[in-house]
Amino acid sequence: MQKNRTSAGAILLAAVLDTAFVLAFVAIGRQSHDEGSAFLGFLVTAWPFLAGAAAGWLIARAWRAPLRLAPTGVVVWASAVVLGMLLRIVSAQGVQLSFVIVTAVVLAVFLVGWRAVALLVRRLRMRRAASA
Repeated sequence: MQKNRTSAGAILLAAVLDTAFVLAFVAIGRQSHDEGSAFLGFLVTAWPFLAGAAAGWLIARAWRAPLRLAPTGVVVWASAVVLGMLLRIVSAQGVQLSFVIVTAVVLAVFLVGWRAVALLVRRLRMRRAASA
């Protein structure tokens, strides 16, 4: 019996989308606080959240089911937020409660949200195929 395997393309797409959404979160945050677009400052802000999301990929073994809401999306999101904040603390970057709340909400919408949209699209395609 052969197991259902996730395609390399789906894995790559999920990793790229997670990375892009974390970077979009950082870009939006830096822009809204008039922190400019200095590349080094952008990287300093981004690396804790990227590292957290990468850890989430490892914890969830996201390559096995990268499009799943749970546990994959939830674990990647939670890791990006929790580990991202811890890494910001140890690297002497600011962490305030309002920032934690905004980060948690925005990254949930981004990292879990794109998976929810993908699930919806997949279900709609399956319905159309079944009714055709």
